[in-house]
Amino acid sequence: MDVLLCEDVENLGWYGEVVKVSEGYARNYLLPQRLAIAPSEAKIKAMAEEKTKRDQQRKVVIDNFRKAADAVEGAEAVLAAKANEQGHLFGSITEREIAENLRGQGFAVEDKFVRLEEHIKEVGQHDVKLRFAQDIFATVKVTVVPEAQAQSTEAKDAPNQGQTEQE
Repeated sequence: MDVLLCEDVENLGWYGEVVKVSEGYARNYLLPQRLAIAPSEAKIKAMAEEKTKRDQQRKVVIDNFRKAADAVEGAEAVLAAKANEQGHLFGSITEREIAENLRGQGFAVEDKFVRLEEHIKEVGQHDVKLRFAQDIFATVKVTVVPEAQAQSTEAKDAPNQGQTEQE
């Protein structure tokens, strides 16, 4: 079945494209969600001008994604979490926590860009992929340290900072 996309649909197509999909996918998902409509010459012509505007906007967005991916490539996010002596976390590190840490460092990373096969549940260093767009990827290192170790490091640094302020 052919449908005319009314929105950009990941792994399917862009606004204004006519794509072939299964009838079930069209009737049960695309049409009820108003992501697509039945194509006609009049509708295709009506969408043509808007499509060129969106294509230009998409190019700008993809350019920004490339710049953001180049900037964040190889960055390191250090996260503290509660863990037992064996290094197993009592919870897990999620996409949101990684994205928040990277945003705190000044990188333009949304939660949805972080791709974890499963949440991080061990102390140590992990490579995490970021997917900005269909073909724009970056890799960051995520280091998970036990909370007790992070607090002791901060405590050691705090007295030194206090002395410099008093002098």
